[in-house]
Amino acid sequence: MSFVENLRRDFGDFKLDIPRWEILDQGVTVLSGPSGSGKTTVFRMLLGLDECPGMKWTFENLDLAKLRTPERRLGVVFQTLDLFPHMTARENILFAARARKISEEKVRSRLKELTQNLKMESFLDRPAAVISGGEKQRVAIARALMGEPRLLLLDEPFSSLDQELREDSRRLIKAVIENEKIPTLLVTHDPKDIEVLANKVYYIRNGSIISES
Repeated sequence: MSFVENLRRDFGDFKLDIPRWEILDQGVTVLSGPSGSGKTTVFRMLLGLDECPGMKWTFENLDLAKLRTPERRLGVVFQTLDLFPHMTARENILFAARARKISEEKVRSRLKELTQNLKMESFLDRPAAVISGGEKQRVAIARALMGEPRLLLLDEPFSSLDQELREDSRRLIKAVIENEKIPTLLVTHDPKDIEVLANKVYYIRNGSIISES
């Protein structure tokens, strides 16, 4: 299991206070709550983008909180997806591999596998600026997985898609997570995301976890 402890910060007008919680080592752990509940703050602290001096994050005998952001080796998909619009889908995915210094042989094999699993053959060489929202999401997922992450972190990954695309994307991402066998943290406020994807759910309000299921 992955345990996060002492996730505490006082921002004056908002206080985050999570003494201890667990991210499953298989399947999808969900952090759910309304806007302003602290979800994004937690997400950014796990990534190391916001400071949390007392935090401890135990994962396979490592304290990830002591590592710099790149060394934590987390695959991340933000709500905004953050693709490079001038790059093709392929180039966006390979960017992560080069950043992690993955060998060319492994990159070729991995790209082929991800392209098939995420059904990206038809748009792999098109610029990110012109592909659809659902296609961009698949590219962002592939880019996150290409870097051989310890965990996958998804921040409201379906929010920019229309209802029909959301349903298709949930099913596809569920299949990919199961195939990759990668522990995943999903931050969402959508009950349908929880219904389709969650193995464990933590509900956060006003900076504190109030229940779990």
